[in-house]
Amino acid sequence: MEPADMENYARLCGWTLAQGHARSGDAIAIAGYLGASDTFDDALGAFAETYADQNERDYAALQEAAASGRIQAQTGV
Repeated sequence: MEPADMENYARLCGWTLAQGHARSGDAIAIAGYLGASDTFDDALGAFAETYADQNERDYAALQEAAASGRIQAQTGV
């Protein structure tokens, strides 16, 4: 798959997933459950930062494994 095609495919998958989640549940009930505080927003932000940090560590480990020859990886595809 060409990089541009992969990007388009990822965008389509993300959009489809977002649409499915946006239509699940009762928005008013969920908003009432979450309340007006920033607690949920802060928790979601903290999770996203932690997840991004883990992705960076995983990518560094992948690069190290490829550089050492433990795995084969093709770059520049």
